[in-house]
Amino acid sequence: MKLRFAPSPTGLLHVGNARQALANALYARRHGGQFQLRIDDTDIGRSREELVEAIQKDLHWMGIQWDETFRQTERLDRYAAAIEKLKASGHLYPCFESEQELAAKRETQIRQRRAPVYDRAMLKMTPQQRAQAEANGKVPYWRFKLSNTTVRWRDMVMGDCQVKLPSVSDPVLVRTDGTVLYTLASVVDDLETGITHIIRGEDHVTNTGVQIDIAQALGAHPDHFRFAHLPLLLDENGGKLSKRFDACSLRTFRQDGIEATALISYLARLGSSDDPVLLPFDEQAKIYDISHISRSAARFDTRQLLAMNHKLLAQTPYADVADRLPKGATEAFWLAIRGNIELLSEARLWHNITDGDIIPPVQEGEDDFLKEAASLLPPEPWDETTWKAWTTAVREKTGRSGKALFHPLRLALTGEEQGPELRDLLPLIGRSRALARLLPSA
Repeated sequence: MKLRFAPSPTGLLHVGNARQALANALYARRHGGQFQLRIDDTDIGRSREELVEAIQKDLHWMGIQWDETFRQTERLDRYAAAIEKLKASGHLYPCFESEQELAAKRETQIRQRRAPVYDRAMLKMTPQQRAQAEANGKVPYWRFKLSNTTVRWRDMVMGDCQVKLPSVSDPVLVRTDGTVLYTLASVVDDLETGITHIIRGEDHVTNTGVQIDIAQALGAHPDHFRFAHLPLLLDENGGKLSKRFDACSLRTFRQDGIEATALISYLARLGSSDDPVLLPFDEQAKIYDISHISRSAARFDTRQLLAMNHKLLAQTPYADVADRLPKGATEAFWLAIRGNIELLSEARLWHNITDGDIIPPVQEGEDDFLKEAASLLPPEPWDETTWKAWTTAVREKTGRSGKALFHPLRLALTGEEQGPELRDLLPLIGRSRALARLLPSA
């Protein structure tokens, strides 16, 4: 068994393709197979080296390792050989229409309420007409002549699938400059590197029918591959999740403080009947079951992801995050705040509250109360019992209780309406900072 993930280095890794990478890697690990990382960099003009590195970094961050990797630009000779084989067998034919001509044809077909499928006009060209076109300076691109059949397969997620090839336009496989397009390069790579299972998005269903036909033209058995098509991801509002939305890139999630375990635990069960379980990649692979994925589209809800991240952080030991906390952050600080943050990046705010200088908001009508509270602050050293002892003294002196007692103190000491337990924060803030915040005008 061998699976692959073939990202194009033209953009950052997004949760949609990260989900596909994870599904392939988890399935391979679960069943003792191999996992291949293939860089689809045949689009020379748009591929960028820094994006190759970014993709690899994101995959490593998720805990995904690969058994082999290569770039498609390293295999151009293999694509050239496949192109010549398809030309010789009559499966590739030259075309000379411009984009404008093709667009005009499509518009006419749509006006006539016909499917905008390529009409194969170039198949009718005689050798003399082709020679004349080339003599006039035209350079052909090459289309694959699809079979007049219906391609069927049993999908591991979608069940029985079929693609009626006569209703699909013959795909362009070779550009006018002779470079290969992904549709062919992918099939050649899958066949020659021993790929057995292909897990990808539902938007590739038609492409799968086309690629099965191409694989057969190259000598493959119709059932050479097993396929699984994951339903598309929707956003919180039910719209299609945009791949151009940078807020959903793994780099952004990582920078914001989303933990890799939270993300992969969420993505691994997204769209399935199973509740997410917080486990790292290796443990997640032991329980991954692609047959539990629903055929319906799944919603990627950042609120659910944040809830999982919050749950994970609340049980994360100090040693696992010490190197990512603000300089000087102690274990006591981490234990005080970890149950009240959704993102690790929020630790900066609370560290500034405990160790930095803040200007608390003005509380109208509370000056006398805060002065009274300040006068009752006990001497240091402070510990987790200090908060209760202090507020008990303040309640007895002022007669306040409940929100009237605790809210003004929290707002003065932290500048925040809510947050970690003040019994844990107060010893970290210390007496001098507490006095300065209770008596800002003193």
